[in-house]
Amino acid sequence: MTLLAISDSLRAASSNGVLLGAVLELARAGGWDGTAVAGIGELPLFNPDLDGEDAIAPEAVDALRQAVARADAVVIVSPEYAHGVPGALKNALDWLVSSAEFVDKPVAVITASASGGAYANAQLRETLRMMTATVVEGACLTVPRAAAKIDHATGDVTDDALREELRGALGALRTAVRSASAAAD
Repeated sequence: MTLLAISDSLRAASSNGVLLGAVLELARAGGWDGTAVAGIGELPLFNPDLDGEDAIAPEAVDALRQAVARADAVVIVSPEYAHGVPGALKNALDWLVSSAEFVDKPVAVITASASGGAYANAQLRETLRMMTATVVEGACLTVPRAAAKIDHATGDVTDDALREELRGALGALRTAVRSASAAAD
């Protein structure tokens, strides 16, 4: 099973970046066959004229679509800005709406901010459902006061309860992938 991680936090020293690293570390330790990170910082602004029937998608868009298509599951780790989904992530999802990579794909949504990120989490789940992704409820987390639960200097999650929540989210995602695979057979 392969896991693709998408993070909207473009800052080098972000709490969400540390959470993303922890998710990948836990996935590798938990037996996922492969992990990858999809970069979204280089995507152009979504323009339907660049994505029509006869259009050739920009290279960064094509790379994102291929990465999502190759993955058995996707985890999105995102901050919350102004009670919503940050623009770079919404832009990435807009590029994926008209393609089929997210159809029935098991997805986890993890949001972290001072308040926990509940608004962005709900918005992301709704957008992904509209895209016909399989949002795995047991794999979706909000992380309040994330900065107090990590060590930015080492890049480690220092809160044991949070590490267990992340393990549980990955377990729920793994179960969803297995169920989808069994249903397809």
